[in-house]
Amino acid sequence: MDLPANAHRLGAYLRDRRARLDPAAFGLPLARRRTPGLRREEVAQRAHVSATWYTWLEQGRGGAPSADALDRIARALLLTEVEREHLFLLALGHPPEVRQREAEGVSPRLQRVLDALEWSPAMVKTATWDIVAWNRAAAAVLTDYATLPPERRNVLRMMFCDPRVRAAQPDWEGVARFVVAVFRADAVRAGASASVQSLVDELSRQSPEFAAMWRDHDVRQFGEGSKHLIHPHAGPIALEYSAFAVDGRPDLGMVVYTPATPEDVARVRALIRAREAG
Repeated sequence: MDLPANAHRLGAYLRDRRARLDPAAFGLPLARRRTPGLRREEVAQRAHVSATWYTWLEQGRGGAPSADALDRIARALLLTEVEREHLFLLALGHPPEVRQREAEGVSPRLQRVLDALEWSPAMVKTATWDIVAWNRAAAAVLTDYATLPPERRNVLRMMFCDPRVRAAQPDWEGVARFVVAVFRADAVRAGASASVQSLVDELSRQSPEFAAMWRDHDVRQFGEGSKHLIHPHAGPIALEYSAFAVDGRPDLGMVVYTPATPEDVARVRALIRAREAG
């Protein structure tokens, strides 16, 4: 990394963000301010860092800051997630560790993306594989998640503890091993260690098969591939899947299943129409 050049860009970015803050919003006096925004010592006080060191940082001579100091500066400057990431890239050359969020819904725009996939089951999952959004094709072909309490809308709980889901997998063991390996990689990438341990302990008590697979320490990426289901009403259905990141939400991933053949499209359509007809 070109430290002098990056130090200059870091200082310019910090000065710009500082100048955009309104002192009145922080209850600070407005008198005798020669420049807009907060003073350096005010940002340093909010970030619990030395005013001298923060001044050096803006001047491009403060040295490489720690991730903890950058986090405190980001909070002091009220940076958004993307601004915080940019700060880390300028200062350290890599993005910050992802901060795990509690499961929550998706934006209306993302839900409309799911709904536009008329014949392709699609869903959004968290790093701990809680399903937080889905479309009508997913409800008809995979699971009607709306009928489950939120804590049961978890792929691992369903894979290892729901006989109906297990019966729908022609190769249950292969699918289960894949899910556990991707789950392990997703959870570590998203910094979800505390949430993961609670779920792992629960599933290990309920399923010796899960406990054995977890001890294997396998990791995989979701990527894309093929999935086969045995639906209780439509019979065998072949799907092709692709996984996508959700920009601005590194804790979320979207998975889209596309019917593999015209016959599979027809089966999905029939299931959706039957569900809507009650």
